[in-house]
Amino acid sequence: MINWLKIKFQYLLPKHLLSRALGKLAAAEAGSVTTALIKMFIKQYNVDMSEAKESDPSYYRTFNHFFTRELKDGARPICQDPQHLAMSVDGTVSQLGDIKYDTIFQAKGHDYSLTTLLGGNPDLAEPFKGGKFATIYLSPKDYHRIHMPMDAILTDMVYVPGDLFSVNPLTTENVPGLFARNERVACMFESVHGKFAIVLVGATIVASIETIWAGTVTPPAGKNVQHWRYPKDSEGTISLKKGEEMGLFKLGSTIVACFEPDMIEFNGQSSGDVTRLGEIFATLKD
Repeated sequence: MINWLKIKFQYLLPKHLLSRALGKLAAAEAGSVTTALIKMFIKQYNVDMSEAKESDPSYYRTFNHFFTRELKDGARPICQDPQHLAMSVDGTVSQLGDIKYDTIFQAKGHDYSLTTLLGGNPDLAEPFKGGKFATIYLSPKDYHRIHMPMDAILTDMVYVPGDLFSVNPLTTENVPGLFARNERVACMFESVHGKFAIVLVGATIVASIETIWAGTVTPPAGKNVQHWRYPKDSEGTISLKKGEEMGLFKLGSTIVACFEPDMIEFNGQSSGDVTRLGEIFATLKD
C-alpha cells in the first residue's frame, strides 16, 4: 500500500516545478548553510569522501559543486585492454541484455521503445535494433560524471522533453516506459568497431544535464525535440578517448547505453550488480 501511494504521489507531483526550484537552491552559494546541507547529505547517504579530490565539505561553494565532485587521480583506473570497453559510471545495473528489434526491457511487465528513447527518429534508432543495451542507475551517493567506454567520435545529440519521474528501483518497476517518457539527452557515437549511444535520463530533482561539448543542455527545458549533428571528419569533429569525461548529472539519475548488433558481449554482469567507472564493461566481438 505504501509503495502504491508513493507511485501515485509522483503522478500528482509538479515534478518540473519542484526540480527546477530545488536546482536553483542547489546552485546557491549559502556559506555555512551549504556546508551543513552537504554534511547532512554525506551522513544520510554514506558518501565516501575519501575518494573525492577535495574531501572537506567546506571546500564546496554550492551543493551542485559537491554533487558533481571529481575523484582523486587514480581512484578509478580505466581498463586499458583495447578489446574491453570501460564502465562509464559508478552505479548499479538495473537491466542489461538484448534489444529485441525496437524493444528494450525495463522491468518485469514493462518494456519501452528504442526509437522513442532516442527521440522518435527511426534513422537514429535503426543501427541499434537487435543490438545490446545496459541500464545503470546512479544513486545519490554515487560519483555523477559519465565517461567514455571506448574511443569514438560524436555524431549526434538529441534533447527529448519529457516527464521527471524518479528513476529509483521502485519507480522503474511500476511506471510504464519510464526511461522513454522522462526528459533525456541522447548522445550518439561512432567508433572503429561500430556505433553506440549513451542516453542521460533526467529524473525528479535532477537540476541539470550537461555534456562537455555543449555545456548545460537542460534546463531550460523545451517542449520540442532538438537534434544537433556533428561532423565526422573536419575541424569541428568531437573525438573522445576511452575513459574521458563526456557529461554529468547535477543530482542523480540513470544512463542507458545501446550498442549495434554483433558489436559487444557483456562480461557476466546482471541486474543488481554494483558498477565502478573504468572496470571492464563489455568485450568487443571482433
